[in-house]
Amino acid sequence: MPEEPLHRQIADDLRQRILGGELQAGDPVPSENALMAEYGVAQGTARKALGALVAEGLTEARRGSGTRVRGFRPILRRGSRRLDRSVWGEGRSVWEVDLDGRPLEVDRLTVQEQPCPERLAGALGIAIGDPVWVRDRRYLVEGEPVMLAASYHPASIVAGSAITREDTGPGGAPARLAELGFAAVHYREQARTRMPLPGEAAALELGAGTPVMLVVRYGWAEGGVPVEVTEMTADGSRYLMEWEFPA
Repeated sequence: MPEEPLHRQIADDLRQRILGGELQAGDPVPSENALMAEYGVAQGTARKALGALVAEGLTEARRGSGTRVRGFRPILRRGSRRLDRSVWGEGRSVWEVDLDGRPLEVDRLTVQEQPCPERLAGALGIAIGDPVWVRDRRYLVEGEPVMLAASYHPASIVAGSAITREDTGPGGAPARLAELGFAAVHYREQARTRMPLPGEAAALELGAGTPVMLVVRYGWAEGGVPVEVTEMTADGSRYLMEWEFPA
């Protein structure tokens, strides 16, 4: 078999230092210059080795502070449980299912009525340009930005309700939809990954090479009435997605 490329050998060594505990969460990883001296390699090889670990999610590169071992415990997003009626029906946030008591903050929030985008009109069962209420926010867990989310609701359903205000109250939007007689009884989520757009990378403070996870959730009330489309952009290195279903 051909010998493993030098940058992979260096990445393997660094990975063992991290997984073996020699390098702890938050510790700096040897710089390009340090790796060049230690392994006798060119700068490009050292850069590739560091980039491989960033891509694996073991390290993160921050401008001005070099590359460090990641210290953030991944969020287990329980997609099949978080929107269960037993959660929001008791006035709890769906995030409680994911975080197990870890601190959550919404540090950016806008709520406004606007024309329905063309890409969502069919899913919401309305015409392009019909009014929708949009809740756009950024979520922080333990002070770290982890997700951008924008929820779209037909204005014909939610106008005048707490969904059009910053504070939706206990149980959030699912509980308010139920009070309006439009409780979601069926959801579908679609997920895919890609590299972030510049604005997403900046908003989520992503290190180089970190992908995002795109999750789009669709919700319907009884009779197949569309009540919600939510577009979520999550830091792919900070999430573990989980779905449970009967065999």
